[in-house]
Amino acid sequence: MSKIKKDEIKKILCIKPRGIGDIVLSTIVLENLKDYFPTAEIHYLTEEFAKLSVANNPLVAKVITFKKTDFILCIIKNVRKERYNIVFDFWSNPKTAQLTFLSGAKHRIGFGYRGRKYAYNIITDSGRGGGHSAEHNLELLKKINIPVKSKKIHFYLSEADKNKADKYFEEVFNKNDFIIGIIPSGGWASKRCNAEKWIEFCDRIYSIYKNKFLILWGPGDENDATRIYSALKPKSVLAPQTDVGEMAGLISKCNMILANDSGPMHISTALKIPTIGIFGPTDPKKHGPYSSNSDYIIKDDLHCIICDKLECPYNQECMNELSPDLLLSKIEKLLNEKN
Repeated sequence: MSKIKKDEIKKILCIKPRGIGDIVLSTIVLENLKDYFPTAEIHYLTEEFAKLSVANNPLVAKVITFKKTDFILCIIKNVRKERYNIVFDFWSNPKTAQLTFLSGAKHRIGFGYRGRKYAYNIITDSGRGGGHSAEHNLELLKKINIPVKSKKIHFYLSEADKNKADKYFEEVFNKNDFIIGIIPSGGWASKRCNAEKWIEFCDRIYSIYKNKFLILWGPGDENDATRIYSALKPKSVLAPQTDVGEMAGLISKCNMILANDSGPMHISTALKIPTIGIFGPTDPKKHGPYSSNSDYIIKDDLHCIICDKLECPYNQECMNELSPDLLLSKIEKLLNEKN
């Protein structure tokens, strides 16, 4: 392992190209890197669509972006001209391993997955263990003895997105409304709780809290979002079409967020909004909301639970048989803790 001299480190690149939630979780490393290398610039490499995950973060000096279809030599050229001293490959897939290998950095740090060890001169164990995926990123820091003093994840809003959210809430809601944001998004079909179940959940919640629901949605969520809104009128509001930053602004104004396992769920926890994740095919102990004021629900008595399948081979019992009482108990718990 090449020895790292702290005073020689002027530029650091963090590679986490995609998965908005994955990028948000990777920000757990930032305060630790800045504390250990206080004079160094920290840059991120992400795909263009995910840039807003870190673009407004004051600890990130620059975000280099690329499109999935971009020629890899063009991406490598953009990375090499920055003359990084250290590259942390928090993704460590075949493409990012190649980028890291050809980055020109003296210190190249990544996970020792099969077929990718050639890319790094500092390698940590490939096993993910049983911890949360946010903390998995810290393994690369521990490998070079960077102290872990913070386990905070970050998401920062632009002033424009804050102002848009403020204006929207002033126009749509009353000052004393208790607003629960509903996020039916999910990267896999099996992670998406269906609209009918959402409606069942919301009807039960409203019977107790007499709240308002703000239904937040992104590309591919339109049908579910519209069905939920139509069934819950007039106690629901359908959010306008937004980008990631604008949605985050709306999330930040809610009193609570209920979400499928998704990028917006992780944004909500990074913004410190009380958040409850709805889980089935993925493991909430590894991928759940990562904050002290959040929780999750899961039907953990199913034989097929945490299957990691993109499509459910059964009837999605992990979602359809979830008890509203379980969700209500978690809501009550978070509200009691907040108060």
